[in-house]
Amino acid sequence: MLGLFKKKANTLLGIDISSTTVKLIELSRSGQRYKVEAYAVEPLPATAVVEKNIAQLETVGQVIARLVEKSGTKAKYAAVAVAGSAVITKTIEMDDGLTDEELEIQLKMEADQYIPYPLEEVAIDFEVQGPAPRGNGRVNVLLAACRKENVEVREAALALAGLTAKVVEIEAYALERAFALLAEQLGSGDKELTVAVVDIGATMMTLSVLHNDKTIYTREQLFGGKQLTDEIQRRYGLPQEDADLAKQQGGLPDDYESEVLNPFKESVVQQISRSLQFFFAAGQYSQVDYIVLAGGTSSIVGLDRQVQSVIGTPTLVANPFANMTLSNKVNAGALANDAPSLMIACGLAMRSFD
Repeated sequence: MLGLFKKKANTLLGIDISSTTVKLIELSRSGQRYKVEAYAVEPLPATAVVEKNIAQLETVGQVIARLVEKSGTKAKYAAVAVAGSAVITKTIEMDDGLTDEELEIQLKMEADQYIPYPLEEVAIDFEVQGPAPRGNGRVNVLLAACRKENVEVREAALALAGLTAKVVEIEAYALERAFALLAEQLGSGDKELTVAVVDIGATMMTLSVLHNDKTIYTREQLFGGKQLTDEIQRRYGLPQEDADLAKQQGGLPDDYESEVLNPFKESVVQQISRSLQFFFAAGQYSQVDYIVLAGGTSSIVGLDRQVQSVIGTPTLVANPFANMTLSNKVNAGALANDAPSLMIACGLAMRSFD
């Protein structure tokens, strides 16, 4: 089984392996108050992870080992995630009152109706969601299935760094869990909000729409901050590392903002608008109450204001740590700067308290 829904009591490191970086978060909790115990981010070589698929196992394992050492954590168990595009989910009706073992047996017997791969090649998990709409002694069960190779390569990368994978989750669910931390920033009161969370990474943009804090729609597309890095490289003749550094720290020629950054910001707004149009066309919703920007690209100064101005929807940049305390070994400034890109890692670390 995947461990997507299984409850875990041990402290888990949230480790997010993206296309350009690996991010680590360790949380503790006293009552309802969270504390960041450890945090670190390490860059990945360009070809180590391609479109969220680990291509160079040993390299990724070495980067995770450096990440663990840099963070100072003593924890040995971790939660990681696979991209939504690597997972098949299906809600199916089953008889109420079955034990987990009986559900598992029956699901495995029926799974080949829903999964287009040989069952020996997939890991599956499930969670009972509640009574089926029609009742009649039936319940809705969420089935999730993923190719075993996607799970095993993540487990192996963690093992190379001396860690044990306790949970392999879907990124959208980790994002949903971290989103709960942003709810009071939205000031909803008792209103059921529909919120679009746009996670803009280096190579992938993911739209997750949540209604009443539950994910109702996700869409991934190839678009991200690497396109800005590539344009900096092309225009100013810089190697990728230097272009990436200049993008983050400044020092580019005077025409950078008008000729490179502003057109890229316009492209981001266009991509967000297009993704929302796909969502509106797919169902009963014609608007969202808020747009929340996540991922490293959302840290671009003024991007949130531009999205709000063009699309006309209140927009903010995600910071899941706004109401958390920090341990002495956590650099508050660095954490605040990286916060939008740490939503998935944070959501994974929160699995410790499910």
